[in-house]
Amino acid sequence: MKKDIHPSNYREVVFKDMSNEEIFITRSTIAAKETIEVDGKTYPLVKLEITSASHPFFTGKQKLVDTAGRVDKFMNRYGNRKKK
Repeated sequence: MKKDIHPSNYREVVFKDMSNEEIFITRSTIAAKETIEVDGKTYPLVKLEITSASHPFFTGKQKLVDTAGRVDKFMNRYGNRKKK
């Protein structure tokens, strides 16, 4: 293996899902502006909008989409353009 090709600043970082407040700790080189204390230890904090803990694909909780309302809104806005 080649030497000196991998980053040397790997450290433990906390990633926090802002939609459900779930956190997980992993090693990363990402730059973080904030810190958080977990179990008495301070870690850099990276806030995320969505993770596998809150994404509908992974949780199985699909959001119901109002397609009928979308169609009605489209027809009201762009309806029969050929009438004149």
